[in-house]
Amino acid sequence: MIQIRPIVFTLGVVLCAIAATMLLPAIVDLLDGRDSWSVFAGSSAFTLFIGGLMLLVAYDDKPMNTGLKEGFVLTTFLWVLVAAFSAIPFVGLGLPFSDAFFESMSGLTTTGATVLIQLDDLPRGILLWRSLLQGLGGLGIVVTALIVLPFLRVGGMQLFHTESSERSEKILPRALELVTATAAIYLALIVACMSLYLAFGMSPFDAVCHALTTVATAGFSTHDKSFGFFPDASLQWTSIAFMILGSLPFVVFIRMLRGEPSAIWRDEQVQGFATFLFAVCAVTAIWISTSRDVSFLEAARIATFNVTSIVTTTGYATEDYTQWGTSAMGLFFLLMFVGGCSGSTSGGIKIYRLQVAGMLTRSHFLHLMSPNRVVTLIYNNRRLPDDVPFSVVAFLAIYLTTVGFFTVVLTAIGLDLVTGLSAAAAAVGNVGPGLGDIIGPTGNYSGLPTTAKWVLSFAMLLGRLELFTVLVLLRPEFWRS
Repeated sequence: MIQIRPIVFTLGVVLCAIAATMLLPAIVDLLDGRDSWSVFAGSSAFTLFIGGLMLLVAYDDKPMNTGLKEGFVLTTFLWVLVAAFSAIPFVGLGLPFSDAFFESMSGLTTTGATVLIQLDDLPRGILLWRSLLQGLGGLGIVVTALIVLPFLRVGGMQLFHTESSERSEKILPRALELVTATAAIYLALIVACMSLYLAFGMSPFDAVCHALTTVATAGFSTHDKSFGFFPDASLQWTSIAFMILGSLPFVVFIRMLRGEPSAIWRDEQVQGFATFLFAVCAVTAIWISTSRDVSFLEAARIATFNVTSIVTTTGYATEDYTQWGTSAMGLFFLLMFVGGCSGSTSGGIKIYRLQVAGMLTRSHFLHLMSPNRVVTLIYNNRRLPDDVPFSVVAFLAIYLTTVGFFTVVLTAIGLDLVTGLSAAAAAVGNVGPGLGDIIGPTGNYSGLPTTAKWVLSFAMLLGRLELFTVLVLLRPEFWRS
């Protein structure tokens, strides 16, 4: 039997926190002399009222026991409810609710797709709000990946239990310790990124907004040209470094702080991610330097920034890579599926699942050549649990099926195949930018019909939940008491 009271109480707490966060852009607009400050103030008051009401209704002196079922239901409802209330300021500024919900869902899921145009002319409050949503969403994603998903044993996430995780059905009591450590590391990365942005010439406002969206591997910018607004090489290399840091597993950072400084180099997932990223960036840089009249160093910067942005599912862009030719478009489309490391802010399939899939393929061929040979699957110096291979294969199958399903739906709505396919892949992978004339590398979806925006909002939600809603529903034993 699912306990409703702790779910409602937690939702109320989160809504109150969102209401408090809305005051920050209200203060910025008030200082700028913008009337839009009242929109944020009113949105904050309404959200606080609803959140406070939920707290009063669900409050009880008895201890709250939260288990797997509650964690599953809470996580799902949390993303939808917070996105709905976070859309209120956008509605107050004149967006229809479909566009407002799309923008807030894209922000919280760190997708980076946007329906707003002429960003350079918008009030600073709304630009800060978008960045805050992505900063909050990035932290929520890491916490979900480290605490909830391993217990659900979905898609191989059970590989990433930490020392603070218990192998029982209780998400608590040591979750607070893990959340605190994760939040501290996350905040430290944001502060470090902001400081370097400031040191290399960004304005304080741009530095704050871009630090939030860089570490969250999210991609919202304060300018229509995305990160291309900043041509300085030092700023772009700084962004590359923190996009990579944001896409590394936070559990490795925690182990480093606990006295294992070499943990990051010994992690097989990090090794695979670094090798893959270096190889693709190197090949792309060589191709750019030979096909265009640019030096190799400049080609390396252009290639590394844009490839890293897509692989980490950040979604920044410095150039329109669709103009590099059809081969470049094909490459960047495939990169949308890769993603960063598990337990990070990035989306996509994730490197470790691709590594496990490769191990399974290799073991299958070895078994075909030697039927009596016993192949043991080892990952990070540990034998893979028996249910991990099935979980990974099931996840990959459902992931690709989901992209195909949304492609069919979007093309049925009226989008061309390139736009529909790339939009579906970008939404499910929480990447943001797409291909074609309608959305393109800047990730602007304002030209899509309203129905398509609702469809993509749902796709972004499923992608950020790592499709575990579908996988859990396919396991009847999960719901048995």
